[in-house]
Amino acid sequence: MSWKGFSRGVVRAPQSIKHKFNMGENTKDPVYLDAERRFQELESETKKLHDESKRYFEAINGMLDHQFEFSKAIAEIYKPISGRVSDPDSFKDEGNPEGIRACEEYEAIVVDLKATLAPELEMIETRIIRPADELMEVVKAIRKTAAKRQHKQLDYDRHRATLKKLTDKKEKTLKDEKAIYKAEADVELATQEFNYYNDLLKTELPKLFQLEREFIKPLFLSFYYMQLNIFYTLHEKMQAINIGYFDLVSDVEAAFEKKRGSVQEQTEALAITKFRTQGAKMRLNAAKFNKSGKEGEAAAGGRRPVSMDIARPDRTTDTPPPPYSASTKPTGLLDSKSSLPASSVGVGRSNSTGGNWGAAAAAKKKPAPPPPKPKPKNLSVETEKATALYDFEAQAEGDLSFSVGDVIEIVERTSNANEWWSGLLHGKRGQFPGNYVKLN
Repeated sequence: MSWKGFSRGVVRAPQSIKHKFNMGENTKDPVYLDAERRFQELESETKKLHDESKRYFEAINGMLDHQFEFSKAIAEIYKPISGRVSDPDSFKDEGNPEGIRACEEYEAIVVDLKATLAPELEMIETRIIRPADELMEVVKAIRKTAAKRQHKQLDYDRHRATLKKLTDKKEKTLKDEKAIYKAEADVELATQEFNYYNDLLKTELPKLFQLEREFIKPLFLSFYYMQLNIFYTLHEKMQAINIGYFDLVSDVEAAFEKKRGSVQEQTEALAITKFRTQGAKMRLNAAKFNKSGKEGEAAAGGRRPVSMDIARPDRTTDTPPPPYSASTKPTGLLDSKSSLPASSVGVGRSNSTGGNWGAAAAAKKKPAPPPPKPKPKNLSVETEKATALYDFEAQAEGDLSFSVGDVIEIVERTSNANEWWSGLLHGKRGQFPGNYVKLN
């Protein structure tokens, strides 16, 4: 945009806002407004005609290309992964020679079909897309004229408003008289320019609409016959396919079921086709702490970390393990904690223990100390809660089952999420893995 055009745009801005919000006096020509509406529809439909015809041209070419690539992919699947240990048929020279030969024959048919359809597709380019491009250029030129007419209307309304404001003044000075004389000249010039573009468009837009109908009619007929030739050629070539590998006599569904056989059942019987989300994170944690768990088991006299039980859903116990407390924990175990590896500390179940020493610890249990004094009310802490991230089924007596999304009231927990925490859900208290929940 030139500086002159920019400055005119700034001057017209106030009147443009008034026109947009229908403020003040705005010139309205019903005949032109109707022609403008029809022209906008013509502009939109012309662009759509151009875009859709181009998409159709690309779709036919793309269909043939996709058919060729589809056949190549099938041929590659039929070929064995020769020379690789993972291929059970690597000792064979060919995987499916009949299928590969059928793919090659089909590729040759598609290549021949693409060459046959090339002239028809070229006609779409010359008889549909190119004329639509030319019509788009005509529409763009008319749109510029319509924009010019809009600018002249803004000038016309702006100068008329200025003249009216000056003439309505009761007491006029010499400066006002000069301004009125200039405003009258501006209104006369703006009227001539606006009427020129307004009358031009009102006269010639209906002629354009008539020519549009004459343009669209042969264009539509050409597209119809070219499309008919393309479909007829496709049908003729595909109907003449004579590839022995394909069963073209039987019903399509029956032929498919015959070829498939029991492949689907055999595939579904493979264990790797069963994707399970429950327990995946438990197995990951079990693998992560496998080494440290073995070392901890040796150091604790054969005691296996309970966190490893998460990956063993078939674990069962006759009775729940005794509760852990500092007063009941054997002295030997407390002394041996310093000898455990760092990776095994904090992984075991914090609120329960297992092993043969549990009975001995219970036998040597000392009297419980007196309970502490009640906690002052001003020191009370709001109950901590956590939201379940995964489903968890109780794997031993004393465990707490929950589903994804359940909100659990935390009774006791440690700072390590890989340990067992204690919580309350639906009035039932139990232990659960800390890495299965997220603190609220």
